[in-house]
Order: sequence, then structure tokens, then C-alpha cells
Amino acid sequence: MYLRGNFFAATALSMLASTAAYADNIVIATVNNDDMIKMQALTPDFEVRTGHTVEWVTLEENVLRQRVTTDITTKGGAFDVMMIGMYETPIWGKNGWLVPLDDMPAHYAVEDILPAVRGGLSYDGTLYAAPFYAESSMVHYRTDLMEKAGLAMPDEPTWDFIRQAAAAMTDRAQGINGICMRGKAGWGEGGAIATVLGNAFGARWFDEEWNAQFDSQEWNNALTFYTGMMAESGPSGYANNGFNENLSLFRQGKCGMWMDATVAAGWLAEDGKGGASEVAGNIGWAVAPNTGLGKNSGWLWAWALAIPAGTQKVDAAKEFMAWATGPDYMRLVAFEKGHASIPPGTRQSLYDNEIYQDVPFAKVTLNAILAADPLNPTVDPVPYVGVQFAAIPEFAGIATDVSQEFAAAYAGQQTVAQALAKAQVIANDAMEAAGYR
Repeated sequence: MYLRGNFFAATALSMLASTAAYADNIVIATVNNDDMIKMQALTPDFEVRTGHTVEWVTLEENVLRQRVTTDITTKGGAFDVMMIGMYETPIWGKNGWLVPLDDMPAHYAVEDILPAVRGGLSYDGTLYAAPFYAESSMVHYRTDLMEKAGLAMPDEPTWDFIRQAAAAMTDRAQGINGICMRGKAGWGEGGAIATVLGNAFGARWFDEEWNAQFDSQEWNNALTFYTGMMAESGPSGYANNGFNENLSLFRQGKCGMWMDATVAAGWLAEDGKGGASEVAGNIGWAVAPNTGLGKNSGWLWAWALAIPAGTQKVDAAKEFMAWATGPDYMRLVAFEKGHASIPPGTRQSLYDNEIYQDVPFAKVTLNAILAADPLNPTVDPVPYVGVQFAAIPEFAGIATDVSQEFAAAYAGQQTVAQALAKAQVIANDAMEAAGYR
């Protein structure tokens, strides 16, 4: 258990073990979400222990991806630690752009990291990024509004039920949208939602010969369903909303449901512990929806810390990563913010902890992560690995362009058919240029 006495004992031991022989200033590029901001507030604990100082560069998700990708491919050397994800890590590790993490200290307990997460952040069996939190996707919903609508959330909801419930919970006069979801351009923003929705409808990015599949009936069914549901029950301007925008809307009581990252559960439940949720206490959670075809809309992702190969401060960077993504940090968050605020999804020991087992979203989060299948993300076979992305270097560029076409359809600037036709050309042209076809 994460009891106070154990917390201080562990902290004292780690302080003795991790104090540096000399002090460095390390520059860290990170995404601007709640857990990262919380980590910044707790960083004095690390600085006191080690004598190192930390300089933060905090960026919106799409901007972060652009900045760190540019820096590492040009060997710019702007950062000593970068926050990257499961898509980038094995590709960059293979390219020799990241420092391998094969010598983390014993107290870091690499073997405690969930196998799916450890595997997704490795290349050829070597860990190249340390997971800060891991996630799948699930439905966050207002229990009071669901009850008011006379409905009950099934254990395994279908997209048809979600659409029905969203319409029933929508109350425009009170500023309540039945459902909030991402529409914002960006392969990891609206692109991720579109891909996992497509998976549930049986859509694929590519067939086994790397031919684009956006001209399929499955993709048309998925996007037609999505735009129809959001027109009925979504917020105006959803084409510009990403993760942070929807988090804010839900916290303010303006969404009946939100299908998005499992990690958001802790932030929505933080009322009274420094959080800003106005709906804490009236939230339930369910697995990501399906269409009856055997695949739900759950993804697999981790935001993780990695060290660019060009840094001159490898030792200090590893010290920070061992602190920020290790057991001691979890104890620190539990002590300062409560167990519901611990970064989830990375370590088995967290889910073995008796106190954490009482956190209402813990079990559904773990089950969602374990259920994700990057090797078989959709109904029919695919030549790529990844649930909400295809783990090939070209994907980020292709999917960014495709997501822009989807966002234009969500905004009413073109039809779904027009967006899919453009996506088909974008993807096929890129794959031909890269030599896949």
C-alpha cells in the first residue's frame, strides 16, 4: 500500500541512491496536458534530491510532435528529454536517434512495466522510452444525465446505443451536448478517433498490398455515422476540438458522454484534490463502443520520456526519467494528490495495490489497455502494426493530411464522399512514392 510511512522511507532511500555527483540543467519538451503540468509542479522534489535543475518547454500536442520531430531529425540538440509516444519510439530507436534504456537502475523495476506498454516502447527487445502513462480509450459519461434520459450504459455499448443516448441527453437550451469527441486535424487528434471508429466499422487504412482503402463502404459507413451523430448531439465547432478542448467541455458539465483516452478519468474525478471538474461524483465509465463486428474503438498509446542521442546530459536525463516514470513518483502523487491522480496504465504493481483497486475507473482502464490488439486492429487483416496508427515512418505525414480532409468534412466544407476520395489519393500517392506499391 502507498502509506505515508512507506512513502517517506522509499523517498529517503531513493535520495541516497540517485544523488548526482554533479548538477546539470536539463531541458524537457512535453505535451500540455494535466499530468504533465502536475509533474512540473512536483519537480522540486527531483531537484532537491539530485541538485539538477529542470527547464520545461510545454507545447500543444500537434506542435510538440512537430518540434521534437524536427529537432531529432536535424540533430538540433534543443532538448535533453522529449515526450514522445508509441508511434515514434520504435521508429526512432531503429534509426539510432534515441539513447537505449537498457541500464536503468534496479529500483526502477523495468519488469514491472506492463508487457504491452514495454513492447510498444521498444525496438528489437530494447526499451527506448520510459512510459509516464499509458492509455486506451473508453466512454466517460454522466451518470445523472444517463439516468435522467431513462437509459443504462451497457457493459459493452454499441455505437448505435451511444448515438441513441447522446440524442436523449442533448439539451441545447441548457448548453448540454449529448456527446463530445475530437474533430481537430492531426494524426494523433481527430485522426486517432476516426481510425478507431473505422476499426469498429471494419475499415482499414491499407489492405495487405498497401493499397489505400478509403474508397471502401466501411469507411463511408464510419464517417457518415460520425458526422450524423455529431450534427445531432455534438458541440458546435467540434471540427476544431481536440483532447484538451473536450476535457474542458466535459469538466464544465457541457457533455453527456465523451469517448476518448482512459487517462482522462483521473482528471475528471479530481474535484477536491486540486482539479477543476464540476461533474466529479456523477461520472461512469464503459469500454469503447463496437458495431457488433468484433472490434471496439479502443486504442493503445503511451506518452513516454525519451533521450535524444545528441544530448550531452544522458546521465542526468536518465535520473529524471527514473524519477518521473518510476514507483517513487507514483507514491509522491498518491501522497500529494490522491490515488485517483496517479498516472495510470504503466505498471502492474499499481493495479495490484489494494488502495488503487478501489479507484472506480481502475479496472476498466486496465481491461481496455489489455484488450487492445496492435497486430489485429480491425476486422480484416492489415499489413501494419498499430491500433490508431500504422507503425511506418510515412504514416504521420499521410495521416496528418488525411485528418485535415476529415476535419473539413466535419466543418461542412466538403462532403464525406469528397473527403474520402481525397484521402484515397493522398494515401496511395504517398505509398507509391515511398515504394510500398
